[in-house]
Amino acid sequence: MAEPGEEGSERVALVETPYGTARVGVLGSPRPGRPAILTFPDVGHTHESCFAPLFAHPEMQEIARGFLRLHLEAPGMEEGAPPYPSGYQYPSLEQLAEMIPYVLQHLNVRSVIGIGVGAGAFVLAKFGLSRPEAVEGLVLVNIDPQAKGWMDWAAHKLSGLTSSTTDLILGHLFTQEELAAAPPAVQQSRERLGGAPNVPLLWAMYNSRGDLGLERNGAVTLRCPVMLVVGDASPHEDAVVECNAKLDPTQTSFLKMADGGGQPQLSQPAKLTEAFKYFVQGMGYADDPQQPQERGGGGGGAPGHQRDGQSRGCPKHPKTPQKKGQPRDLEEVEKTPRGNLAKFQLIWESELNLRLDLEIWGPPNAPRDLRFEARGPVAFSVEFLKNLGKLGWKTSF
Repeated sequence: MAEPGEEGSERVALVETPYGTARVGVLGSPRPGRPAILTFPDVGHTHESCFAPLFAHPEMQEIARGFLRLHLEAPGMEEGAPPYPSGYQYPSLEQLAEMIPYVLQHLNVRSVIGIGVGAGAFVLAKFGLSRPEAVEGLVLVNIDPQAKGWMDWAAHKLSGLTSSTTDLILGHLFTQEELAAAPPAVQQSRERLGGAPNVPLLWAMYNSRGDLGLERNGAVTLRCPVMLVVGDASPHEDAVVECNAKLDPTQTSFLKMADGGGQPQLSQPAKLTEAFKYFVQGMGYADDPQQPQERGGGGGGAPGHQRDGQSRGCPKHPKTPQKKGQPRDLEEVEKTPRGNLAKFQLIWESELNLRLDLEIWGPPNAPRDLRFEARGPVAFSVEFLKNLGKLGWKTSF
């Protein structure tokens, strides 16, 4: 996937693993002290079809220049791949996760920020559980962390008798409204699936996947920052909500994207880029270290944020609200104090209408015109909440 305006062209690395040959598109060069960005597409996608609109977004190009990019594909899923012989045992999703250390070792990469969609999100989450030291952050789109139950298994088998594999995969990728309207993305996916002989093998492995076994307060959980993403009306909305309930709320941001459809990275690349920008800034990675800084003050970051995690933009006293990117309402929703605290509901919308609702316990007489400068879901949920803590507020998701 040659990104527009990219320095150099994509280099392809073929890495032999015990589970097949991994094909990796490599873009950019290593940045000292920084992880690589590692992508893994969903069933029915190549890395180009899954991520090209996202990485073609101008602001995403600026972010990506600060990282080495690795676009990993499951064996035999690249465009023009020859069919596997009859009876070939395709690797499970768990085994695909076990391929990743071989890829990173081959490319001399120590750690990654993963971006995965659907089956790719499951694979990267599994890798994050087994090799937490190698994963600094995860963006998981349309993840379903659970194995199929007996009822799901039976329904899938029954559907297989009445629908083609192509139709089943399209139903996995897109909403019913999108399938009925058949926009270009749906038509292109149908054409691509018609010429992808190995996709049914990966589809079968996705439907026979195990359970990630996530537990919010248990031993099995993701230790890195996680951003969960799903579009409204997505076939995976319930699964992503369930995944959010099983992860550490202090490490997890949940983004339900309006008009995101089944593939938000395709339909809303600008919104996902905005969220990703603040995700990496919240981890301490802002500007490209090899590019001149446009502003002084020792390092990059979101406006009003420093890389040491201290916010310059969250005032201790009320300020005049900005038109965008700030809380639009602070409403007391529970009159009965809990101890010496009262419950408030804070509704915040970003510049691109990404919505975040927070439950806040604060002093009963908190000022109604209190405003903070925060410009993204992750910056808001991490940096902003840190500053609320300094003011004596307690927060919960």
